[in-house]
Amino acid sequence: MTKNILIVDDQPEIAELLKLYLEKEGFYIFEAHDGSEAMNIINTHKIDLLLVDLMMPIIDGYQLIKKVREALELPIIIISAKNEDHDKILGLGLGADDFVQKPFNPLEVVARVQALLRRSYQYKSLLVEQNNVTESRRKVVGELILDEDTFSLIHKDDVIALTKIEFYILDLLMDKPGRVFTKQQIFEKAWNEYYMGGEEDNTINVHISKIREKIEGNPKKPIYIKTVRGLGYKFEKDTNY
Repeated sequence: MTKNILIVDDQPEIAELLKLYLEKEGFYIFEAHDGSEAMNIINTHKIDLLLVDLMMPIIDGYQLIKKVREALELPIIIISAKNEDHDKILGLGLGADDFVQKPFNPLEVVARVQALLRRSYQYKSLLVEQNNVTESRRKVVGELILDEDTFSLIHKDDVIALTKIEFYILDLLMDKPGRVFTKQQIFEKAWNEYYMGGEEDNTINVHISKIREKIEGNPKKPIYIKTVRGLGYKFEKDTNY
């Protein structure tokens, strides 16, 4: 089935370049040149993935991502000339799945689109499969329970909603409490892509921070997810939290 991709960029030449390469791979492309136009398309068509610039008129990329995330689990890739760490952190924190800096290699964008759609399909397929399983499968560490049937985390009586990336990270860390996982292992498990370092490190750090905000009493002094300097992260196996 053909996947529909919406490209949102106020530079028509950028949108046309991406459209050219993506159409060669069999995708159907919608174009919008501001966030308002993009929302109209999203509300009237089935969009499978969003490619969005940050600096746009009327509704900028940050606002668009926030609006989309309020209603949909739509995969989102930011493509932007804004390359400061806080720009990337803000975009990923609002719910984007990936960040590509301008100028870019169109072939790299195509590869990232294909990888993200593949992960999204695998996630949805796993969710359907899990919903057909009658026996609940859970990972329990201390007071935290990772429920693989509902893709959620339970702390005492509170259910903590997770994004699919957050779930994959916790699924790895909680599977073997006390074991140190490198950033490469975490990235390739959660994103299902080859680890290259650099931007991938920042992406992992942002998602670990978001998880800590959800599960730690004091995210600056975590008791669950510990940083192992120079190596990666581990989930504490001591159950006396």
